Amino acid sequence: MQRRNFLAITGASALLPALPAWALTDASAKKLVDALVNDVNKVITSGKSEQAMYSEFARIFARYSDTSYISAYAMGADGRTASKSQKRAFSDAFQSYIARKYGRRFREFIGGRLEVKSVRRVKNWYEVDTTAFLQGEAPFTVTFHVSNRTGRDLFFNMFIEGINLLLTERAEVGALIDRNGGNIDGMIRDLKSAG
Repeated sequence: MQRRNFLAITGASALLPALPAWALTDASAKKLVDALVNDVNKVITSGKSEQAMYSEFARIFARYSDTSYISAYAMGADGRTASKSQKRAFSDAFQSYIARKYGRRFREFIGGRLEVKSVRRVKNWYEVDTTAFLQGEAPFTVTFHVSNRTGRDLFFNMFIEGINLLLTERAEVGALIDRNGGNIDGMIRDLKSAG
């Protein structure tokens, strides 16, 4: 695990292509996160069941995030040995896993709200800070990193109270692969019930 964490932090840039900015602007990055926040706020105030909320969060994640980048990053170097069908199966399982895991976090926001506070360019992408206001808790920051590497404006990383989605999920997936003795199919099976 120590080796995996070291690779996750120091070797990430070598594993994936750079994220070009294309025509991304402050306004378009803010527009994406405004729409995302609006959809999340609708779900958390909808009164739907927990399972229905997770389905909605899965749709939101698929619509607003660069799922191919995030899932490839989460697999890290292990993705180099995965077949195309394994990568597809992992991407599907990972998307549902993320919806369950982060859906539970967003479910805590019921009765609260997210507000976009600031946007700034960082190299070839944008950082959009939002503030989460929860009942009975001090406000905290949820940050999105936005690019349009794919030709669409999408977020490719998220921080909740400073916790980095990309690094956290790479460590989680790496632990599942280790638990399965390096077997990717076994990791995918475990991921389907994780979160």
